[in-house]
Amino acid sequence: MTPSSVKRDLLNVPNLLTLARIAVIPAVVVLLERQSPVATFWASVLFGLASATDYFDGYLARKLKLVSLTGKFLDPLADKLMVMACLVQLAAMGWLEAWIPIVLLARELSVQGLRQIASGEGLIIAAGQQGKWKTAFQLIGLIGLLAHYTYPVNFGVFTAEINFHRVGWWMLALSIAFSLVSAGQYFLGFLKAIGEKAARPESQ
Repeated sequence: MTPSSVKRDLLNVPNLLTLARIAVIPAVVVLLERQSPVATFWASVLFGLASATDYFDGYLARKLKLVSLTGKFLDPLADKLMVMACLVQLAAMGWLEAWIPIVLLARELSVQGLRQIASGEGLIIAAGQQGKWKTAFQLIGLIGLLAHYTYPVNFGVFTAEINFHRVGWWMLALSIAFSLVSAGQYFLGFLKAIGEKAARPESQ
């Protein structure tokens, strides 16, 4: 890729949405640092809206035929930066156990390392359904953890006080379970693919 093509890719609509996702990270962290019900509520709203662009940038890239190498690099990077920034900040504030971001970061680095090795070997290992559940529970959990406080929620027929931190923690716990299962499945898939490649006549 030439510098001009990278610049052109960066300025297309899907990648601008991805870059906007990265740009809101400092705003979310600053709001979270204020530790007030109003500020953390808006931090969770901003995080939720930014997370929603993850669907739209991919949809637009396919619809407008703007899928690019730059976008394929930026999209997962933006997701990981958002998640890790929020997890680390929550842990630094004492609103989340420190082992949680450590486990999730270790999982992401391990799987990313395996993907790079698989790519170098010309292997494609499909992600399982558990990875999609991991992402869904992780985003819901983080929205709850960012909101943190107890807020009244109107369900139409009745209003209930919901502790968003507790709900978010359990959603994140489910995300960690799916995360570890999907990492194990990816590792087994990697070993299977490597074994099958080694067994081919042309590999001997």
